[in-house]
Amino acid sequence: MSKTTAMARILTGIQSTGVPHLGNLLGAIIPTIKISREKNNEMFAFIADMHSLTSIKDGDTIRENTYSVAATWLAFGVDIEKNVFYRQSDVTETVELAWYLSCFMPYSRLQLAHSFKDKSEKTNDVNSGLFSYPVLMAADILLYDAEVVPVGKDQKQHLEFTRDLVDRINHQYGEILTKPEISLNDKTMYIPGIDGQKMSKSYGNTINIFDSDKKLRKSIMGIKTDNLGLEEPKNPDSCTVFQLYALLASEEQKKELATNYRNGNFGYGHAKQWLFELICEKYGEERELYNEFMSNKVVLDEKLEIGAGKAKTIAKNTINRVRNVMGY
Repeated sequence: MSKTTAMARILTGIQSTGVPHLGNLLGAIIPTIKISREKNNEMFAFIADMHSLTSIKDGDTIRENTYSVAATWLAFGVDIEKNVFYRQSDVTETVELAWYLSCFMPYSRLQLAHSFKDKSEKTNDVNSGLFSYPVLMAADILLYDAEVVPVGKDQKQHLEFTRDLVDRINHQYGEILTKPEISLNDKTMYIPGIDGQKMSKSYGNTINIFDSDKKLRKSIMGIKTDNLGLEEPKNPDSCTVFQLYALLASEEQKKELATNYRNGNFGYGHAKQWLFELICEKYGEERELYNEFMSNKVVLDEKLEIGAGKAKTIAKNTINRVRNVMGY
């Protein structure tokens, strides 16, 4: 189905696997919110709480993770009036469309999914939801006539599956679904964790900026460094502490810290304290807002319901189109 709009409709899914860490913020959340503010873009951003059931089976954990993600995006300023920010499970049409799509998705295609092969090797819970994950993802996209879907390399194959489904269904019934364009983000920011590897929950090396000051400082003080003494000059370019600081600091701040490294008489403990203070200064307001939201879940529900209402209006139109041509 072709569609002309004044704004490009961009859709992005947000994992709800826990409290977003510094890597999530710098690599995805803050840049995506920035894109959503551009006047020519209309962002549909959903918290993928149904997807998380493939790996998390505790209801309270899923619910808390979802609230945490919502609080993070709201604290960092997502505009819920301009954009559509919602919880996936609030739009039940998603599951209905996923069933219709599954009847057009060749089993052999799903067998080729890289993500299923990767994830099934890392878990004992190899369930059919994990296998059919790309179909639910396709439903998330096609339900809203999304025109652009930004993805990393790991999700590109899923978008190709989605585009193939559109071709199959539109060939059968006429142009009832919008074929999304893939916006490939192959320049994802590298955010080191406290052990120097890429920051990831699976490595247990994350920095949670929403922790209390005491806990946040403790995690920063745990960043691994070499064993050079206080007096010795140090190389900022090979130090994880400096790399993290450089991602957040101004040019002037970076130059000052780099000079301290090279001059000596400046320990890694000092550098870690600088990083801690910079995070507190830079994200003080967001940390406060996050905790306010997390202590008032009713407000979070109200804000998510605003987006769900807008999403359901569009979802119902799509479902009615699909039902009609498929005989329901």
